[in-house]
Amino acid sequence: MRVRDLLAPGAPRLRLLAAEEELDRQVSGVMTTDLQDPGRYLHGGELVLTGMLWRTVPADSERFVRTLAAGGAVALAAGEAEVGPVPEDLVEACRRHRMPLLAVPDDIAFGTVTEFVGRQVSADRASDLAALVDRHRLLVSAAGGGGLDAVLDLLGGDLDLDCWVLGPTGAVIAGPADRLSAQDRDQLVRAHLAAQRQRRRPPHRARLAAGSYSLLPAPASAEQDARQPDCPLADWVLVVAGDVTEWSTKRQQLAENLARLVAAERHRRDEGRRLHRGLADEVLALLRRDADPAEIGRTLYAASATAARYAGPVPKPQAEEGSWLVLSAEGTGLPEGAVRAVLEEALGATSDRALVAGTGTGAVVVLSVPEAAVPADALRDLLAPLEAGLGPEERITVGVSAPASGAGGLRGALEEARHARRIAASRLGRVCVAGPEELASHVLLLAAVPDEVRRAFRGRLLDKVIAYDAEHQADLVRTLEAFLRSDGSWTRCAGQLHVHVNTLRYRIGRIEELTGRDLSRLEDRVDFYLALELA
Repeated sequence: MRVRDLLAPGAPRLRLLAAEEELDRQVSGVMTTDLQDPGRYLHGGELVLTGMLWRTVPADSERFVRTLAAGGAVALAAGEAEVGPVPEDLVEACRRHRMPLLAVPDDIAFGTVTEFVGRQVSADRASDLAALVDRHRLLVSAAGGGGLDAVLDLLGGDLDLDCWVLGPTGAVIAGPADRLSAQDRDQLVRAHLAAQRQRRRPPHRARLAAGSYSLLPAPASAEQDARQPDCPLADWVLVVAGDVTEWSTKRQQLAENLARLVAAERHRRDEGRRLHRGLADEVLALLRRDADPAEIGRTLYAASATAARYAGPVPKPQAEEGSWLVLSAEGTGLPEGAVRAVLEEALGATSDRALVAGTGTGAVVVLSVPEAAVPADALRDLLAPLEAGLGPEERITVGVSAPASGAGGLRGALEEARHARRIAASRLGRVCVAGPEELASHVLLLAAVPDEVRRAFRGRLLDKVIAYDAEHQADLVRTLEAFLRSDGSWTRCAGQLHVHVNTLRYRIGRIEELTGRDLSRLEDRVDFYLALELA
């Protein structure tokens, strides 16, 4: 049970006086004491009942509460029958130490509280459930299809233990999805990814408005299968309501066994996808050699059939009639295979029939539009939590094609996705996505230009202007940008910069002297605009 259960309907009539934010703590038992120093009798997880006979002066409250916090007590219930209302110094001490404080009215016996807690909490029961979860591990590994949900339902119903399994983008893989908001899931996976990136030892703790949560990683199959990349970005995470570090040893064992069970289920799922991955690689190979659409269509159907093993039956696709999207992705600073693993997890929530082929440090995805149309904006939002797990030199860039009609259109869609990915790569940010709507723009041409050519072009036009700004604080680059945005209108540009038109004319003249260009000519304006875009 949790501390908050002592305030629920049907519980003894207690009043909360302090530390409302800590009510998710787990109660493992009860200890009644009026000793000034009960620390040596605390084992962790106790609700401490006291008649406050240990208090003779206000300073005693601080010492008593500090001892309880150090001993692992999760809450203090103070009886008012002996010494009257709970004193303010005890309330303040509990606030300082984040110790939930409950007042026990003089007509409520400590025995009533103890009996209530005893009915709610059973250490033996927790131990039995730990063994049950351990036995379920083999069952879930073999059965699949809802196994994790069955175990999490069992824990929620029998032990009041709310648990979820989340993917790296916040998708609910198992657990009561309606009891964890999308915003909370986003914050939890970001906290998990940040902790993994910093290599902090689990379990990790996250505090949200709804309470505190413990995060235990359920990694991909790196330990069980050396062929899988070590990619924390693609890990599942077990989310447990409450702080497991405050639990009894038996309850901590329960959480550890549950994390192992989740890892086993992850391994089972990955094994089921092995053939699916091989078919995805085959589709990519067919596209690269511009194979016959009928041959591509047969491979797509075979992939759909294998997906039905874990995603449910699907109708036979008509290669000539279906519509498809292609995604091209690349990882910078990430191990080989990492981007493929990440996209498999991210798109698994959208369509488990996505074909994700590996390209070394990148990936190519082919997915059916009726199953999962993924516009660039939606994909950008989906991948956004991954930013928390990327280091300063790590990036993921993705390009999305327009829908392709039939298998015959996939080759062109692949090229389109690659061009869009180059646009994404030209932007700032750790996760960047570009879609087909951006391909009818000069940005596509810029993305296709080799880096050395881009640097040379930008340098010839802007290096002298940038150097002049650095030496004279002349603000010429900003003036040039504003002038081009104003379509060469002197009045409008001067208004935007809050300078006199004569000042603007002087600055533009200085830019023309430094570069040898004439900003009254359309060709020179276009060159400057492109140079600024490249910068």
